[in-house]
Amino acid sequence: MTHSPSRVAVSDEAAELLRRLVGAVGPVMFHQSGGCCDGSSPMCYPEGDFLLGDADIHLGDLDIGLERPVPVWMSRSQFAYWSHTHLTIDVVEGRGAGFSLEAPYGVRFLIRSRLMDDAVV
Repeated sequence: MTHSPSRVAVSDEAAELLRRLVGAVGPVMFHQSGGCCDGSSPMCYPEGDFLLGDADIHLGDLDIGLERPVPVWMSRSQFAYWSHTHLTIDVVEGRGAGFSLEAPYGVRFLIRSRLMDDAVV
């Protein structure tokens, strides 16, 4: 059986914040679109609040130790640039996008990337 490498991961700090957000609003999801400014940051929404379509690719799910994993999506056009990378969702201090759920906490999610390799599972 072949196992395809994971495309997404989450830092411990981001997983902790995600658990707090899920406790406050219920299941959440990430979407990363193309664009400038905050449009190229991972955006966290209540699951179902961001309408997905044929232009979106499911990169994987983040296991944060809750009943449901957190799905991560990316626009197909953005994926064309990032398809060779492994992405880790992290969190840092500072304000990010006003539409992402972490904004009121004075922090923002960001993507850390590295080249994909078969060792990532």
